[in-house]
Amino acid sequence: MGKKIVLTLAFLLISLVPALAGNGQKPPQEPPQGSLAVDTPTGTVGSKNSSGLPIPRYVTLATDKVFVRTGPALRYPIKWVLQKEHLPVEIVQEFDTWRKIRDMEGDDGWVHQSMLSGNRSIVVKGEANLAVKKDPDAKSRTLAYLEPHVIAGVEECRGAWCAVSAEGYKGWAERKFLWGIYDSEDFD
Repeated sequence: MGKKIVLTLAFLLISLVPALAGNGQKPPQEPPQGSLAVDTPTGTVGSKNSSGLPIPRYVTLATDKVFVRTGPALRYPIKWVLQKEHLPVEIVQEFDTWRKIRDMEGDDGWVHQSMLSGNRSIVVKGEANLAVKKDPDAKSRTLAYLEPHVIAGVEECRGAWCAVSAEGYKGWAERKFLWGIYDSEDFD
């Protein structure tokens, strides 16, 4: 039994020596610049990223409490806490399992990918209530009004209109008053 303890201690010491010596390597402070996408006049040209998905892109918060950090690891301090499930955010950079996000106000920070969902939602921009129409037409009947900063689900977007749902109401809202959808993005 004494041999096992001595061998275990020797193994632990051998494995700890490089860590204690610092082995000359520093942990990355910021992700490599090659993981960013580049905007060009013809669109976004994505380069290598962890997920293989386009950057930038919109996603939503998967929980009602998300810690936003100064860097892509748990060792980085928390900048602030987002406390609104389904809030849309924009992924602007990736590093391993971490995503650099930007919110509606332009503030950014790092969150773990498990805190994000691929579901889509929008936030109403501006200072005035937004009319939700029966059909994607300004002359269509108004079904409801959404207040500024309200979060709503979005099912599809076509041209200047998006199909939104909130508090049991479903209808069409003008895209220019929505944050969480790109100007040229159409989907269904």
